[in-house]
Amino acid sequence: MPRDPLIGLVGKPSSGKSTTLNSFTTIDPQRAVGYLQVDCACARHGLTERCRPNYGSCVNGKRSVPIELLDVAGLVPGAHEGKGLGNKFLDDLRHADALIHVVDVSGTTDAEGKATRGYDPSVDIQWLRGEIVRWIQGNLMEKWGSIKRRHVAVKSTAVETLQNQFSGYGSTSSIVARCLDKMQLKQPLEEWSDETISKVVNAFTDEKFPTVLALNKIDHPDADRNIAKIAKQQPAESLVLCSAISEVFLRRLAKQGYIKYTPGAEYLDTREDLIEQGDPDGGGLKEMDDKLKQRIENLKDMVLYRFGSTGVVQVLTRAGALLGLVPVFPVKNIHTYGFGTAGGSTAVFRDCVLVKKGSTVADVAKKVMGDAPIAFVEGDGGRRVAEDHVVSVGKNDILSFHVGR
Repeated sequence: MPRDPLIGLVGKPSSGKSTTLNSFTTIDPQRAVGYLQVDCACARHGLTERCRPNYGSCVNGKRSVPIELLDVAGLVPGAHEGKGLGNKFLDDLRHADALIHVVDVSGTTDAEGKATRGYDPSVDIQWLRGEIVRWIQGNLMEKWGSIKRRHVAVKSTAVETLQNQFSGYGSTSSIVARCLDKMQLKQPLEEWSDETISKVVNAFTDEKFPTVLALNKIDHPDADRNIAKIAKQQPAESLVLCSAISEVFLRRLAKQGYIKYTPGAEYLDTREDLIEQGDPDGGGLKEMDDKLKQRIENLKDMVLYRFGSTGVVQVLTRAGALLGLVPVFPVKNIHTYGFGTAGGSTAVFRDCVLVKKGSTVADVAKKVMGDAPIAFVEGDGGRRVAEDHVVSVGKNDILSFHVGR
């Protein structure tokens, strides 16, 4: 099953970006699979006991759906001019549907990732966006004269002309149209001033690259002051507090059998905890030495109890919310929600795909069935669904595709 859309991880060296990537399941050094938590359709129909995903997991109606992450390397000031790995950074960036900007809020690394003290991390947020805007605007202004002449000559719409220029950044006509609708520009494109062009590029950047700010290293003593400053400057819905190194540490201990931990949870259990809860075997967990016990207690106090979680899973959830991702559940049998006849397997909702807000039934069909001809589509309850109907949570999100002409 396809895993797109793609989430890009960006951040200066030593920000904790690689640690954040490593807290997920890595495919190769630059890519990983994270799991976006969504409400599963099984809970809606009282079928949580029979939900058996082909990939990811579902626990009590909370489903973990795989989503691909890309490590966008080379972020340094001047990337738009080719400094550092600037050209590769910008080339990778254009593939992303949304960004997670990992920001070192400890203030212990400067703009280039070198060790320091007292650095203002809010600067990093400003110059990342500035790099993207200058990259796009620089390319546009370089040929603006010829763009205007062609626009007038072929009598294009502003959307058509800009899409021709922005397609290289992974844009679509709908993205460009949304930007221009929000701006409500009255002037024809050929009369735009430099200031108007700048506003258009900024609006396009916001629309094409919605960004979650993962404020990392929250357990550092200097983090609180920096978080407070950033919180005054940035919208609350874009901010997530996190400690990537804590998440990696906890997942490693869980894998080694020292603790019981669910990624993203606000608590964990040790052998002693489970014995206290009445399990004489302590869940089969290993004994920890005093040093490891102390590290666990410190992590609980500094991260889990104080912030409610390590924040890493929540970062992905927030990125999914910014994109308006809708989980859709393709099934073979619309009456049993399974992939066979009523007398076959009792497992339900085996598959789940993520589609962008505003997607239609036809878009889902293309994603799930490829180029196979669709005779008709059934929705929940066996009703026929038109291919131009929009999918949303609870509406047209359980679908059965019937192949034929």
